[in-house]
Amino acid sequence: MAAAAGAAEVRVAAAANFTAPLKKIAAAFTAATGHTVVASYGATGMLYAQIANGAPFDVLLAADEVVPAKLEKDGLAVPGTRFTYAIGRLILWSARPGLVDGQGEVLKKGAFDHLAIANPVTAPYGAAAVSTLRSLGLYEVNLPKLIQGENITQTFQFAQTGNVPLAFVAMSQVFEDGALKTGSAWVVPADRYSPIRQDAVVLAKGRSKPAVDAFVAFLKGSQARAVIGSYGYGF
Repeated sequence: MAAAAGAAEVRVAAAANFTAPLKKIAAAFTAATGHTVVASYGATGMLYAQIANGAPFDVLLAADEVVPAKLEKDGLAVPGTRFTYAIGRLILWSARPGLVDGQGEVLKKGAFDHLAIANPVTAPYGAAAVSTLRSLGLYEVNLPKLIQGENITQTFQFAQTGNVPLAFVAMSQVFEDGALKTGSAWVVPADRYSPIRQDAVVLAKGRSKPAVDAFVAFLKGSQARAVIGSYGYGF
């Protein structure tokens, strides 16, 4: 009863790629503390704009390290609270079994009409996709085939529905418990793009809130890290 009486909401703005892990972490956090997580998901650049315009978020779970650092510099985040909660991995995925080979050769063969990526300006996974294509020398030739999603969730949906045969998505969207859930995929080697260090930071509106401090501590703990790792993230 005491825990219930002290229960509070933690408003979390989270990168779209972290949707599935955060739902599991939020449920475990509520079970452990009584506090609840109210999450909003989107491209990191869009979330930054919302925060800069006064959105009432307590914590940001970004898809990069740049935006949390900028929020600190802008005075919109609590200094000293930034940390890397996950390192994202990029994957080329198709809902069709057998379409994507284990070496990504399907990109060189070009036997597809469209390839979906997230907006490289606002979504770090989109920038990583462009970097990958450039490193392979395949960006210009595939440019006419690119379909751009607003964020990584929309990009995944393009491929999940079959409207687009191939998409660069977050590994967390198609992996669970260390295994590919469906379709076919190529895990892009990490040296093809800059590390996707996903940083968290407590925002100014979350300052000195016990429930927010409890959430951050839980996110750093072993239970949350086990969930994060099961979706293919590194640390």
